[in-house]
Amino acid sequence: MRFSEVTSRLTINRALLRASQKDENKMKNILTLTLLLLCAFSTAVMAQNTTSSTSKSKIGTKQGAKRGPIFRATKEQINQAQAILKERGFYAGEQIGKLDDATRDGLRKYQQAEGLKVTGTLNKVTLEKMNIALTEKQKSM
Repeated sequence: MRFSEVTSRLTINRALLRASQKDENKMKNILTLTLLLLCAFSTAVMAQNTTSSTSKSKIGTKQGAKRGPIFRATKEQINQAQAILKERGFYAGEQIGKLDDATRDGLRKYQQAEGLKVTGTLNKVTLEKMNIALTEKQKSM
């Protein structure tokens, strides 16, 4: 082999070595950048999950708060209300002592006519407006 061929091969080998070292450095930089981004995103997700679980527990507390006792009319009170609704023409059914759909519809009409909040339920205000006596428990509600 001639000297010029040897030097030319050496130059080519050096150039290939430098190129492979540059590629290796680029790969290291890409890997480092990928790992940094992965850490940043996982930190953000962890922070968001912590915030979400905190707000969920606050919401759960609001929804889980106990309500007061439920106002319920007695069978006798319902019978009396059905009689009054029948007299006023708001109810055509029998006095059965149950809040059926016809009774609820009659209550809505009565409440509308009397300027009460229209609920279709036999609540404290409606019973008082009809002059139906409340139980002691209902009075305390």
